[in-house]
Amino acid sequence: MTLQDRLRSLSVVDTAAVLVVIAAVGGVLWSPKLSNTVAKATGALKLVEVMVDVRNTSAADPDGLVREALDAGRTTLVIRNQPAGSAELVRVDDIRTRLTAVQPDGRVVIADDPNKDINGMLNARFVLKGDAMVSPSGVVMAGTKLKVGIPVELEGRTYRVNGTVSGVTIP
Repeated sequence: MTLQDRLRSLSVVDTAAVLVVIAAVGGVLWSPKLSNTVAKATGALKLVEVMVDVRNTSAADPDGLVREALDAGRTTLVIRNQPAGSAELVRVDDIRTRLTAVQPDGRVVIADDPNKDINGMLNARFVLKGDAMVSPSGVVMAGTKLKVGIPVELEGRTYRVNGTVSGVTIP
């Protein structure tokens, strides 16, 4: 029996089964986890530092939320509504507004905005470290380009806050 005879004897079901197997193998080879593993093994993944600013977010206890996030040490990222894994939380900086007043004698007095305590508003910069692929067009984390201005959600055990990327550095 020649090859042409064997190909003619294949039914539609056999052809569909072969296509399903090829698609499954392709899905496994191009999966993000495998891509990240290969990238990590080849050195394409680098440690990057990402700063996410969370502004004017209502919280009953903003300081408690920050303490809990720091105690956990990691936070889950959602970039453009796509889960992007987790990153190490290095620190949380206070970026609340400061009030500046010039006194009659010429001194400048700077004070914290008292509305933070009254209204329970969270204004913080979350500094994160995580692995990302660095390409000439930018930093790619979990298949998404991470640039200043991209909206990001940070999620922990008891919080989910919206923020904006304010800085990306490659140490």
